[in-house]
Amino acid sequence: MIKELICINCPRGCQVKIDTDTKEVTGNYCKRGEEYAITEITCPKRTLTTSMRVEDEDTLISVRTDKPLPKELLFKAMEIINKTVIKKPVKMNQILIENILDSGVNIISTKEMK
Repeated sequence: MIKELICINCPRGCQVKIDTDTKEVTGNYCKRGEEYAITEITCPKRTLTTSMRVEDEDTLISVRTDKPLPKELLFKAMEIINKTVIKKPVKMNQILIENILDSGVNIISTKEMK
């Protein structure tokens, strides 16, 4: 079966086609397009961006994964993030949740909060 995707690894946005049986990729202009298409049909991953509660604050702090997380773990990761309350101070890129769901992916802050 042929699956059509738009590569999101660079601004070019190549329209790639991948044969799901043979993993043959066409339509990509660079190696990243081929890697993206293969990953997308075998184990799709996404960078998760959201916010977390901060102790003794009415505000939230923005957070993200430090690398893409397998797509099937996104909702479970959000359940953990929603239950977690962070203590100040927080440094930019500080690991707030290490190795979430034993995935090798960390949840990090995207800004500083004193």
